[in-house]
Amino acid sequence: MVTGASSGIGREIARAAVRDGQPIMLVARSKAALDALAGELTAAGTEAVALPLDLTTPDAGTAIDAALTAHGFFCDVLVNNAGFGLAGRAAELPRAEQMRLVDLNIRALTDLTLRFLPGMVGRGRGGILNVGSIAGYTPGPNMAAYHASKAFVRSFSSALASEVSGTGVTVTCLAPGFVRTPFLDHLPIKQSRVFKAMPRADAAFTAQAGWRGFRAGKRVVIPRLIDRISAGLLMLLPSRIVPAIGTDPPAKD
Repeated sequence: MVTGASSGIGREIARAAVRDGQPIMLVARSKAALDALAGELTAAGTEAVALPLDLTTPDAGTAIDAALTAHGFFCDVLVNNAGFGLAGRAAELPRAEQMRLVDLNIRALTDLTLRFLPGMVGRGRGGILNVGSIAGYTPGPNMAAYHASKAFVRSFSSALASEVSGTGVTVTCLAPGFVRTPFLDHLPIKQSRVFKAMPRADAAFTAQAGWRGFRAGKRVVIPRLIDRISAGLLMLLPSRIVPAIGTDPPAKD
């Protein structure tokens, strides 16, 4: 099952995953985009089911359980890709939007993980691929909630990977840098120093690297050398310095 499968990294992970020949459930809000992808994957010989769903709703997990049962599926591999970001000062951004970010980037990811991980451990196979970001390696002024949510994904994934070691189940965190996706297009950070300095990666390349790393049982996958160097530097720099090189303050009207 792949969440956030309607575009970007999620769509490309779904395309990579179906090469293993297993049925796949695609989850996202956009019905039209999901139906198109499901049709593409079905035409390629894989059973693909589209489930249009807003993961921030309280009963989303229950709806997924019901859909899996209705199709005779169980979740052997979970890809937690759904997420979004907000740019601006936390004191000025709408509280409701910031809480929706927490609901999707943290709560929904955690809920689905805790729903399906016990079954994987019981069967002695399967795994979870959580899509994080190198943003999870540093605080992010003017993107505070987003960076914090990706720090959670990184920490949660690492801890779970240790917990399931030896069970036949793996947990991987994919932590890319800037990737050319609609996700990035929706963030008003294109004039920041960091955005201008960092090259953008291709979504297909990022997804394929993440999927290969997951299938190899890696705990962390940072696809590009430049992003691995960046993550390493962020961990080495003093905490008081790192925020100063982060996202620039939003421009005033």
